[in-house]
Amino acid sequence: MAVLFAVLQAATLALILALVYRPLGDYMARLYTSDRDWRFERSLYRLIGVDPRSEQSWPAYLRGVLAFSVVGVLFVYVLQRAQAVLPYSLGLPAVPEGLSFNTAASFVANTNWQSYSPELTMGYTVQLAGLAVQNFVSAAVGIAVAVALVRGFARRGSGTIGNFWVDLFRGSFRLLLPLSVIGAIVLMIGGVVQNVNGFTEITTLAGNSQSLPGGPVASQEVIKLLGTNGGGFFNVNSAHPFENPTAWTSLFQNVLMLAIPFALPRTFGRMVGSNKQGYAILAVMATLYVVSLAALSALEAGGNGTAPELAGGALEGKEARFGIFGSTLFGTTSTLTSTGAVNSMHDSFTAIGGMMPMLNMMLGEVAPGGVGSGLYGMLVLAIIAVFIAGLLVGRTPEYLGKKIGPREIKLASLYILVTPTLVLVGTALSFAIPAIRADVESVSIWNPGIHGMSEVLYAFTSASNNNGSAFAGLTANTPWFNTALGVAMLLGRFIPIVLVLALAGSLAAQDRVPATAGTLPTHRPQFVGLLVGVTVIVTALTYFPVLTLGPLAEGLN
Repeated sequence: MAVLFAVLQAATLALILALVYRPLGDYMARLYTSDRDWRFERSLYRLIGVDPRSEQSWPAYLRGVLAFSVVGVLFVYVLQRAQAVLPYSLGLPAVPEGLSFNTAASFVANTNWQSYSPELTMGYTVQLAGLAVQNFVSAAVGIAVAVALVRGFARRGSGTIGNFWVDLFRGSFRLLLPLSVIGAIVLMIGGVVQNVNGFTEITTLAGNSQSLPGGPVASQEVIKLLGTNGGGFFNVNSAHPFENPTAWTSLFQNVLMLAIPFALPRTFGRMVGSNKQGYAILAVMATLYVVSLAALSALEAGGNGTAPELAGGALEGKEARFGIFGSTLFGTTSTLTSTGAVNSMHDSFTAIGGMMPMLNMMLGEVAPGGVGSGLYGMLVLAIIAVFIAGLLVGRTPEYLGKKIGPREIKLASLYILVTPTLVLVGTALSFAIPAIRADVESVSIWNPGIHGMSEVLYAFTSASNNNGSAFAGLTANTPWFNTALGVAMLLGRFIPIVLVLALAGSLAAQDRVPATAGTLPTHRPQFVGLLVGVTVIVTALTYFPVLTLGPLAEGLN
């Protein structure tokens, strides 16, 4: 029965995603290629002094991204520090400086790493005006950067890649906002809380007093998932019954996380003039997703030990109302996108099972990845794949009619190196510097030994890849982790964006070269297999040595 239920869940999810793939992908393609502006958009452009018909070079586009993000970090930081005097603060004090920086960096970087208990730390004004707003605009920034890269492939001899402000507003107001309104209504129908009631004191069946928090949960829940932001209104995220009441709402939340990332390949195909190219990218993403889901589900269902065998699998840290597959499905989705929300505790997964969410992030979250970031990450890997194929046959590599020369491959290579460097350096420093190591081991790590190593590795993997999930066995609200993870989130978000926009500018400036007999077809199963192999080898194997010190060593023990 459990197997049948798992198959039905997976089939339902696949069917829904298949149904929305074409209409949503086509809508996004029209959205980012249209030259028509809505009236209120024109008012906003006049207010900030932007000409929507004026396109930008890649440096100008990048300056817009960075300037907007810097203002976002400052705004969210100040909002937290002023919380005590804000309306609807629920009597909560100002957020401490280190935690305010970490949280501001986290939400602007589309990570939503939370080193705090949200319902006991953030009032409604900070949640709505600060965190929820960033959930919209940080997601819109990611899509804008991906669209800019696609324009680089689509254009010929152009010095521009679009207008950042136009892409930002359209992604926020025409895409994310209307979908969020619909999604929030569905979640409220499913029982997700949406109010401003504050804390309610109740008496439990045992006669004890308990304080239950309310709040505008559904409105924030939908955009945290739809924008692959992550985090949660409550400390236990989507494991909380106020955030995720039933099995069907949990499945719907999977749909929200996957809808835009899986539809963006269709947008890519439409904008470059070949739907087959979009299907090829989709096939790579879907293959990696299915393999990861099957592996994690098998590991958790077949957990070793007397208790797991009697229970029918490793159920520690999982919600009974979701079961093993509902938990592994959510965990796979949230870590293969950049969402980072959880409906079970990854720290309680089996040793090798807990490695799978970590490995999903180490792949670069490209299957299908975050909104925008998954597509541009996969396209960078596609460039590396055609470069390798070109070396094998002794021809100049080309992708979509654009030559992949030294400049392009250098930018792609640097992109691949950014997050592993942040993850490995951050983890190493946590144990290499005596004072920091003493603090990490005595304060932060709850489970000493090999598993403690895995917790720290998971934290830096999550932060550097802008995921936001945690092993949940690590106290990260310390000076070291607040600072180091905050820096990792900002660098892991914006250094790749710099490289992607530089790549977009380089490609847009090129003319299209005609296909020849030596051109590698990039829409056939041969290329799909090559790109799957490159994704695994170039990204995942980079981390193999450190994985042997953590989850692999624990599993083999």
